[in-house]
Amino acid sequence: MEKESLMKNAESEKDDDLRPEYDFSELKGGVRGKYAERYREGTNLVLLDPDVAAAFPDAKAVNDALRLLLEKRSPNLS
Repeated sequence: MEKESLMKNAESEKDDDLRPEYDFSELKGGVRGKYAERYREGTNLVLLDPDVAAAFPDAKAVNDALRLLLEKRSPNLS
């Protein structure tokens, strides 16, 4: 049994493709699953082109602009 355990450990070390110089102990403030709840709620992430992103300081501004556009296109949607 001990031999099998050593072999599995050796195989898992071979599969480790992270470089030894990566020091994750220096990372501060990382939170595992930070956006998991949003994902489960069905949040839709959209990448904006840089010029468009510059016009909107935050998600609220984007949502307000899109709602205004929807009202202009179809007043019955609101």
